[in-house]
Amino acid sequence: MEEYIEQTVELIKRGFDERKIRAKLPREQADEIIEIARARIKAKNKFSRSDLWMDLEGLRYATHEIVADYRAKRVNPESIADVSCGIGIQLIFFAKYADRAYAIDIDEKKLFYAMKNAEKYRVKDKITFIHGDSLSKNVVDRIDADIIFSDPARPPEMPERRLEDLLPSPLQIYEAYKHKTDAFIFDLPPQIRREKVPWSGEFEYIDLYGVLNRLTFYFGPLAKAERSAVTLPKGLRLESNPSLENIVEWCETPREYLYEIPQSVNYADLINELFHEVDRNIWMLIREKRRTLATSEEEIKSDYFKRRYIVRSILRFHPVKINDFLKKEGYGRVTLKLSIADNEYWNFRRKVEQGLNGDKRAYLFRFKDKAIVAEGMD
Repeated sequence: MEEYIEQTVELIKRGFDERKIRAKLPREQADEIIEIARARIKAKNKFSRSDLWMDLEGLRYATHEIVADYRAKRVNPESIADVSCGIGIQLIFFAKYADRAYAIDIDEKKLFYAMKNAEKYRVKDKITFIHGDSLSKNVVDRIDADIIFSDPARPPEMPERRLEDLLPSPLQIYEAYKHKTDAFIFDLPPQIRREKVPWSGEFEYIDLYGVLNRLTFYFGPLAKAERSAVTLPKGLRLESNPSLENIVEWCETPREYLYEIPQSVNYADLINELFHEVDRNIWMLIREKRRTLATSEEEIKSDYFKRRYIVRSILRFHPVKINDFLKKEGYGRVTLKLSIADNEYWNFRRKVEQGLNGDKRAYLFRFKDKAIVAEGMD
């Protein structure tokens, strides 16, 4: 089957019609082969290997390899059970450092994919694979691990993320395994309100390539702080420190430089810790769900910032005024760094970019009724 999958990957890349591809495949396996091939193509930037087994749903929920490796190194377990392992990427990286590991999933196909992937990474011999309901007594009784890990499936979008809506629910996992260990790790939706989690531990928000990727909750024995923010692949980390003086102040006017703060820092409420880390005169300017900006009068260099900008102009927020400035100053491209209604986005963008033919790129922010035109510094 591996040969058919590799062949299908190449045919899809070359633009072959699916009917022609199917004609070359065993009829009873064609659907699965094509889906694995499509998942491999789509996963090219997620894993270091191009020969993994997965369906598209498994790929969607699979942990990025960089995140999986970071968490495995952090925990460095002797023994661990992944009670909802999916296609097995996080499990595999845990197994690289553990003496033994358990893979449990109720979906037999995904468990088979996890087994195939463990072979690829050469850790299969360390893992016990169990097909079944992770909450059932016969499965629980088979587990002898120091740590229980679960990355539950998320339901469709809901007004508020709740533990009881995840599958399997962390609340049920805890009740089923608490007599075996007091060390649990849960992947949670980053949007979940921390006060809704009924345990003490650490909330670790992880940024990957500038985008919030994961919220990992570590139970008490595994916790290093109440809240933390990690920036990958840089490997930078901030931890909550309640003893720090609050030095966060807000600015009414943008200064000469802007600094985009990682989402992980914002979600973890570690802006004060970040300001202490850079240890310079800096003020908050914008704090939104998708974007957090600080500003300063002098240039500050720090790897803790997502991006840095220098302000070129502050204008009335009107697309024609913005466009006039951009054309006059020789800008040819604009990156919109602002929130705008979907039904207005393309019309606004067309007006802002109309007639631009210069070589420079502008970054456009909105602050109250003003447009900030800036250039990137990194």
